[in-house]
Amino acid sequence: MKTCIACGMPMRAKEDFAMGDENKDYCRYCARADGSMQSYEEKLDGMTEFVMATQGLERAVARKVAAGQLAELPAWKHREGE
Repeated sequence: MKTCIACGMPMRAKEDFAMGDENKDYCRYCARADGSMQSYEEKLDGMTEFVMATQGLERAVARKVAAGQLAELPAWKHREGE
């Protein structure tokens, strides 16, 4: 089983992978329509919305929580210190 490098979602089934391609390191939720991986800003916006919906936090707090979660993931670790 792989874990998405951009959001941490476990990818167990072929359908979980971007474009159903098990060679990709990111999931279908982190892929754009053309199959490329979303940018950090796109992911941060999406994760912020997810945190707001699931944890009931205000946008500014949810964005900080989302940024902290993304900082732990391989796709975004290079962003430390920016």
